[in-house]
Amino acid sequence: MNRKIMMYAVGFLLALFFCAFSLVKTRVYQTIAATKPNIIIILVDDAGYADFGFMGSKDLQTPNIDSLAAHSVKFTDAHVTASVCSPSRAGLLTGRYQQRFGYECNEGEGYTGMDTAQPVLPQLLLQQGYATAAFGKWHLGFQPGQQPQQKGFQYFFGFLSGSRSYFYQPGKDDLVGAATALLDGHRQIKFDGYLTDLLGDKAVEYIRGNNGQPFFMYWAPNAVHSPLEASRADLEKFENHPRQKLAAMTYALDRAVGKIINALKQKGLFENTLIFFLSDNGGAANNQSSNFPLKGFKGNKYEGGHRVPFLVSWPGQISGNRQFHGITSSLDILPTALEAAGVKNKPKYTPDGVSLLPFLLKAGKGNPHQQIFWRKGDAAAVRFQQYKLIRVAGAGDRLYNLDNDPGEMNDLQKRRPAVYSALKQKLLAWEADKMKPAWTEGAVWDTITLMIHDDLMNNRPVRVRNIAELEKFRLLKRP
Repeated sequence: MNRKIMMYAVGFLLALFFCAFSLVKTRVYQTIAATKPNIIIILVDDAGYADFGFMGSKDLQTPNIDSLAAHSVKFTDAHVTASVCSPSRAGLLTGRYQQRFGYECNEGEGYTGMDTAQPVLPQLLLQQGYATAAFGKWHLGFQPGQQPQQKGFQYFFGFLSGSRSYFYQPGKDDLVGAATALLDGHRQIKFDGYLTDLLGDKAVEYIRGNNGQPFFMYWAPNAVHSPLEASRADLEKFENHPRQKLAAMTYALDRAVGKIINALKQKGLFENTLIFFLSDNGGAANNQSSNFPLKGFKGNKYEGGHRVPFLVSWPGQISGNRQFHGITSSLDILPTALEAAGVKNKPKYTPDGVSLLPFLLKAGKGNPHQQIFWRKGDAAAVRFQQYKLIRVAGAGDRLYNLDNDPGEMNDLQKRRPAVYSALKQKLLAWEADKMKPAWTEGAVWDTITLMIHDDLMNNRPVRVRNIAELEKFRLLKRP
């Protein structure tokens, strides 16, 4: 009997110990969270520059994203490091120009994926006591060492490839072992409904399950990348809309973002959550998007390819509902997040981006960058102050003054020869320590990209945007 009582007592004391340990752990996390913000990157896919209400759209409905914009600083001169999806993500998560490690092109001939030696933001935040999670599109490599869980994300819910259907497709995208298949961790799963909604719901689950530990969430849906697919209910809502499918897809994206923001507010986390909202590149030529008033689109060196909507929200620290006009890059997200989190174990290399906090917490003026660069294959560009030089092998060079000519229509090479020469030298100097592309997009896409640049540089309508249009063009040219 005494032995039985003793066992109960020991069990009771152990239960008390574990409860006390859990309580202490929670209070420690709450203390950390009181000074360290949660950090969320909302990286949407192929969104048009003008396709949100806060960017001037009149025909697409984005009330939740517009509400976030009202609590944010809106960056009017913000750029990503590439005009296509995969290298843009590599630059964002490393804070480095992706040309430093050969990640210059979208996956194509000889694709090897992310250099596993490159530290990325979740790894740095994980070392600082953050919980980390990624949702949606990865598109940085398929090998085990390149996947999210090996790059610092404790939890992953998404897919490894660059695009897929928004619905479950057991005979195509969801074949066993397909890179397009939806994964919960490493486990391939089936799903019901519309993928953008599901990604939003899973992010909400993660927020609600938070135990007070500061977290970093990388929420990167494939919306509004092709294929143009939407739920029946959303399509019916926008019946007879001239951009029906994009309107429905954007509405679903906005709904998911609204769920995430509401979950933060319900948990009392919104004020101390640093949120970055941006697109991975400009709107694409195949998804009904609008980059007005910019010239160009996804895949080229004109502003429509790489200037993107960009918001930063941290209501407890940064006053919102205002604009910032300095030259800004997605490279700045990593150093900004690290400074906000108080990270001391910063990467051994110096990031190419800079922290935006000094610009946001003080007067809100100045230029984070005097110059920024782009290169993919034979096309490269440099922005220096208000001037921009585009250089395309086989098509020539163009110099623009973006202050006077944001639509990039008037070439200034002959009128500003000293500026032209200086920018050419800046571009060459930047390239001096960069790697050659570790792979290319292949001869067909290289031809399409060259033709697009040639048309844009000569202010002509674009003749060819994709492989099907190239084949049609070649047929018409045959004798």
